[in-house]
Amino acid sequence: MARRVVLDAALAAAPARKGRRAGLTVRPRDLSFARALRAVLSAVRLGRDCYHLAGDVWRIGALRWNAETSMLKTLGAKHKSTVTKMAARYKAKIETPHGLRTCFEARVHRDGKKDLVARFGGIPLLRSKNGFVTDPVPVPVPVPRKELIHRLRAGRCELCGQPGTVAVHQVAKLARLGKPGPGQPAWAALMARKRRKTLIVCQPCHEVIHAAPVTHAA
Repeated sequence: MARRVVLDAALAAAPARKGRRAGLTVRPRDLSFARALRAVLSAVRLGRDCYHLAGDVWRIGALRWNAETSMLKTLGAKHKSTVTKMAARYKAKIETPHGLRTCFEARVHRDGKKDLVARFGGIPLLRSKNGFVTDPVPVPVPVPRKELIHRLRAGRCELCGQPGTVAVHQVAKLARLGKPGPGQPAWAALMARKRRKTLIVCQPCHEVIHAAPVTHAA
């Protein structure tokens, strides 16, 4: 199979009204469905970009055929028509760097604005002997630090308030802190008041915590 499937236009939200193309009504939901095929088309594009140096790159055409057939059958079901009629209705010719190509196109005309266009096909799936694979540069995703990390980096004991080397004391659940009252240790009362299962403490306070555990925990 020597054709590559792409969705050329970046589609905005389709308007509620209907558009016209060559005397035929093009429904906004047709554009919405074409937008939904982007995941499949991206897989075809990725496969082609990764394997266009291979001699059997044409095998990716099976994925293109499945996506195209699925699109035409779904459009046929929406319009209560047939695959053949849908293919004839949306068939179009476009000019590309590879010459005149046949594709499927849905277009919604908008007064004073660019038309909304969904295009399926139009670029060949051919082997490129002199091509090369360009890996996209990954975009770093900022991940906010958790509150616990900020508390550790502060380097101050949350029990006595002294700066220095700290560690994390943790309980499995808040019920392990016991009931409020005279018998509850100060460190457990502090964690219960803040409703935290962790406490940043210095080494001496950590030893005191393990030396005076909660006796009446759930």
